[in-house]
Order: sequence, then C-alpha cells, then structure tokens
Amino acid sequence: MDKALILIDIQKAFRDGTWGERNNEFAELNASKLLKSFRQNNDMVIHINHISNNPESRFYFNNAGFEFQEHVLPIENEKVISKEVNSAFIGTDLKDILDANGIKTLVIAGLSTPHCVSTTTRMAGNYGYETILVEDATASFSLTDHKGRIFSAQEIQDITIATLHDEFAAIKSTEELIGDLFKS
Repeated sequence: MDKALILIDIQKAFRDGTWGERNNEFAELNASKLLKSFRQNNDMVIHINHISNNPESRFYFNNAGFEFQEHVLPIENEKVISKEVNSAFIGTDLKDILDANGIKTLVIAGLSTPHCVSTTTRMAGNYGYETILVEDATASFSLTDHKGRIFSAQEIQDITIATLHDEFAAIKSTEELIGDLFKS
C-alpha cells in the first residue's frame, strides 16, 4: 500500500443551501465510488474535516453542518483529521501519518475545489507526493471578486483545475482513476 485517498471536507455544511450556485452535483457520489475502490483494495483512506470553535460557523463542531455526508462516512480504522485552515497539512499530523506509512501517491477529492482542495493539493505537490486530483469528485461555488464581478461555479472549477494541472497534480476523472489504479 503506497497510495492514500484524501477526502477533504465532505461535510453537511456544503449541502445547506447557503453557498450559492454550485457545479457538479455528483461530486460526493463520485467520491463515494473512490472510497469504495480504496476500501476494497485495502488502501489507506483519510477523512479531513474543517472544524471551528465559533458557534456561528457552518463548521462549528456541535452543528449538524460539521458532520460528514452519508456517502462518505468514515469506518473503523480510517483516520479522521480535523483542520482549522485551508490546508490539511497545516496544524495536523497528516504528513507524519503519510510518511510513516510509506505513502507516495495521494488521490484527492472533496470540497470546495478553489479552497481547501486546492490548498491541500498544492502542498501535497510541493511535498513531493505523486498527487492526483479527481476533478469530478470535487465541486465549486460561484464567487464574487473585489470588483463585484461574479464568476460562475463552473468557471471557478475550470480555472482552479487549470492552475493545478501538471504543476501540482495530475488531473483525472473518477472512472479514469479507478481504471488506472484498480483494474490492472
């Protein structure tokens, strides 16, 4: 086992309807397909969640939004790591766990693409892991810039994926990845 699936922030807060326009309604279902394949192959799975101590936050640890979505609930022996910032590497033991287990390849999926997924993917690439971002197991929300311009969720997704492609990660679809890693 030299690969790990990193599922980032697939929490109920991202389905609460307050984030605005979203692309890829199937991201969580695709993440669950990845999860099933990794489990069947007895590969490492690490669930990341975003935690807040602020009771007003969507990710407050006592609010329903903090909980993992049903498609990707952790099971026994799967590591759960809570983070307080965008990167799953900062302030956590993620790198130590990966290195202690000889993990060389990281497969990343989760929410949202331009935030925690992108930041974690960039750091994984910088740390030298073979990093694969599964584009259809991620999703974005529309964003407004400092000039008031609104960018659609699909534009945000496409631009974020383009900035990660080749420099930080290989970009694959769920089916490509499952075919490449598990059907040989």
